[in-house]
This record gives sequence, C-alpha cells and structure tokens, in this order.
Amino acid sequence: MSLPNACAASSPNAAGGCGRSKCGSRASSSVSWAVGALLRGPLHALHTEIGWRLARSSWGRGYATEAARACLDFAFRNLGLSEVVAFTVPANARSRAVMERLGMRHDAAGDFDHPRLPAGHPLQRHVLYRLRREDWQPGSTVLAQP
Repeated sequence: MSLPNACAASSPNAAGGCGRSKCGSRASSSVSWAVGALLRGPLHALHTEIGWRLARSSWGRGYATEAARACLDFAFRNLGLSEVVAFTVPANARSRAVMERLGMRHDAAGDFDHPRLPAGHPLQRHVLYRLRREDWQPGSTVLAQP
C-alpha cells in the first residue's frame, strides 16, 4: 500500500519544522486525513507528540500507520529526538492499535486528564503511549497482538 499523494505540510513548529500534513487522494479534491504531526507547545512542553486524524472513509487502509512510521523515522533520524509520545481516549481502539503497531507502549503511569476538557467530560481521560529512539525499528510495523 502507498499513501495517496497530495500531502502538504502545514503548521511548522519548534520540533524542527514538522507539522500536520493534510492528505487526500488525487482522484478527489477533498482532504480526507491529516497525519504525522510532531508537535511541541503548551500541551506538549516536555514531549513531542505524533498524531493522526482520518475521515471515516480512510479508516482501515493503513494510512495512519504508514505516515506515522515515516514521521517517526524523521523524528529519530533527522531531528535526533530521544522519545515521541501519542495519546488518545481509552475507548479509541483503532488509534491505540496504530500506536501498538508502531511499537509504542502504553505508559499507564502517564495517563492523564486532558487539561483542555472540563472535569467530568466523557473524553477527558487520556491514555499515554511512548516510543524511545532505541526501541524504534525503522521500516517495520509491530503486528497487533490479539
């Protein structure tokens, strides 16, 4: 599988110029997904985060995993980052599966309540995943465990 072309980087930031990439198919003028964000900022002051957001029509095609793999490779090889994190709500099984395929591991001690959501909000709790450079295996995907 390969990513549809028409990916344009946007939102450069302090992580060395990486930002969100809006991607879509050449066959369509609509943007269907955004992946590979390496973010630093108020919520990410101590960590660099990778993330993805896909239109439902793009789910299950491997786009998030493939783009995130390339972004992690850039983060570790070119930026020299020692660690990249990702987070989501506990119920987001698809996103958690991408994190695990990338070799990221859940850090239960790092789970947190999202500071931008009010207390009691159903999406307030987040799970934290980490990947250290020494654990990164370029070009490979860890198969999800049943």
